[in-house]
Amino acid sequence: MITFSAVLQKFASKGEKTGWTYIELPVEITESLKPGMRQAFRVKGKLDNFPIKSVSLIPMGEGTFIMAINASMRKGIQKEKDAIVQMSLEVDDDPLPESADLLACLEDDPNALDFFNQLTRGHQNYFYNWIESAKTPQTKADRIAKSIKGLAMGMGYGEMIRYFKNQNSES
Repeated sequence: MITFSAVLQKFASKGEKTGWTYIELPVEITESLKPGMRQAFRVKGKLDNFPIKSVSLIPMGEGTFIMAINASMRKGIQKEKDAIVQMSLEVDDDPLPESADLLACLEDDPNALDFFNQLTRGHQNYFYNWIESAKTPQTKADRIAKSIKGLAMGMGYGEMIRYFKNQNSES
């Protein structure tokens, strides 16, 4: 476990990262975690005393990485931009959770299953996380149905979300 201090920063206007709160990890920290790594990888540990797991470090070039600090993390540490946080991190190689319900339903639609299997594990996780974050069984069932339909139509997660959002606004 690597321990260090970092300052919470916030992107002003940076394309898709506009408004993100994040910390920048020095090259020596990421080199200690995963020497030579230039692609995103997951870590676990603590921000102050708030536990984190399956959090991605995002490469920014030249060996520098950032960690996005989402709303639940900010609430957990009760800090905002310019605050100092104590970090304790290690590489998170734990297997990512899947949605058994989605996988079972995909067995009934070979086209959707074929397209899903062509997606990277990271893109499959968007579907898994969305489905498993449903608060009610009805919402979960609706999300599975939309996922199967979108996948059968050859849509990734983002395309599928936009497609159904447009369908709802046209109704």
